[in-house]
This record gives sequence, structure tokens and C-alpha cells, in this order.
Amino acid sequence: MSAPFRFPRFFVTTPSPCPYLPGKTERKVFTELSGPHAGELNDALGRIGFRRSQSVAYRPSCQGCTACVSVRVAASEFKPNKTQAKLLKQHGDLVVTACKPWTTEEQFLLLRNYLSARHPGGGMADMDEFDFADMVEQTPVKSFVIEYREPTKNGRPGKLVGACLTDQQGDGLSMIYSFFDPHHPDRQGLGTFIILDHIRRAAMAKLPYVYLGYWVEGSARMQYKTRFRPIEKLTASGWQRFDPPAPQPMPAQREPLPSKERMIG
Repeated sequence: MSAPFRFPRFFVTTPSPCPYLPGKTERKVFTELSGPHAGELNDALGRIGFRRSQSVAYRPSCQGCTACVSVRVAASEFKPNKTQAKLLKQHGDLVVTACKPWTTEEQFLLLRNYLSARHPGGGMADMDEFDFADMVEQTPVKSFVIEYREPTKNGRPGKLVGACLTDQQGDGLSMIYSFFDPHHPDRQGLGTFIILDHIRRAAMAKLPYVYLGYWVEGSARMQYKTRFRPIEKLTASGWQRFDPPAPQPMPAQREPLPSKERMIG
């Protein structure tokens, strides 16, 4: 009996400055996702801590450092705290649509607004329309762009205020990258709401987990992920529940996607 997919070949990126911990360097191991079984391979790799960027699955492989830890929320057991429940009610009028992974000018303008406000000078600051299209549309797996719009007025769709590129895996939703209007006067906490909505959507679809990527203890920009409980982290013994200290309030952040220019064979 043949295997469902061939064993992938793995490669390593060149070391580069760590975006989370000053003075550290990062390195990633990656493999290509292609062919008829790309979705199955992505599911299998996702369960052992890999993330997807376009047609590549990657995970940290840093020498002498294991600070990046894969985390996921147990969607079916999640109960919002008071602040989260307030956000769910505040933004409950938003129209949420799971769109095919095709980019629009409206999405790109929202992304540019988000990056200029939250990540000026970051790794994605120079992203143009073609880079954005590659990020969203080059997907060999089941992906969506989840759009968050203000209510319809006079029969016309409301303003786009948030979006998230999301993969549907066999055991959950993987949030690849989300962005939102950082200046909207009546839409504070949109980043948190988008995560809450994904948890709710996963639970309704009977998908047990929402994958949030990597959590880095000691990195303030990653602490927002631990606000969603119960949360699990990937350890040498498998996925385990953990109870990290409550993070201090700060705007939600997203980890940068790996640069293909740094990837080598």
C-alpha cells in the first residue's frame, strides 16, 4: 500500500536577525507544499508546529534557542472573559463573509493602512499589490479571506474594516495573517474580535482548534495570544495545556511571514 503523499524534502533558511528577541538570530526549516496531497501534508505539518506561507510550510529551527512555541486555542471549550464578551457585542453588527482567496484593491488599501500604522519599517512595509496577491492567492490548500464589513447601507456593502487570510485544516482554523482599520473611532479591539470570531466559527464547524502561530515568552508583541483560554502549546511530549501569566494590555500584533529571499537549498 502506497503512502498518501511522498516524504517531503526539507531545507533551511540562512540565519537572520530575530524579529522578537534582540541580539538573537533566527533560522527556519521549510518544505514545499505542492501536488494533490498538499492539504494533507499541510495538516500533518501543522500538527507538529509548522506554519504556511504561500506554497511553503515552515517552522523555526534556531541554533541554541527554542523560544518560539506553537500555540492553539481549544475552540469548543473557550469562554470569553468580560472584555472579550464586550467586544463580541460591540462588533456583533459586522457582516462577516468567507471569500475565495482572491485579492481586491479594497483589501490591499486596508492592509497598507494597517501596516503603516502598526508596522512602519517592518518586513512587509514595502509590500505592493503583486506581493499581496502572491501572499493570498498562492495557496495549495483550502484557504479563505474572511472579510469584516460594517452593516449594509442603502443596499450597498459596508466599509471593509478587517480581514484575515485563513486556512481550514482537518482539526481547526489556522490564522495566517489578519489586518484591520487601526484608526476607526468606533471599532477598537478589532484584532481581538477577529480572533474571537475565528474561535466561534471553529466551534460552530466542530473544528477543535484555532492555530495562532508562535508565542514567544519574553516578547511583548506576542503576549496577546495568551489572552485566549484554554490554550495549548506544542512541547517535546506533544500538545499540552498551559497557564501563562496574564499579558499586559497592548495592541495585537502579528508575526512577520518568512522572506523567500532568505530561503536556500
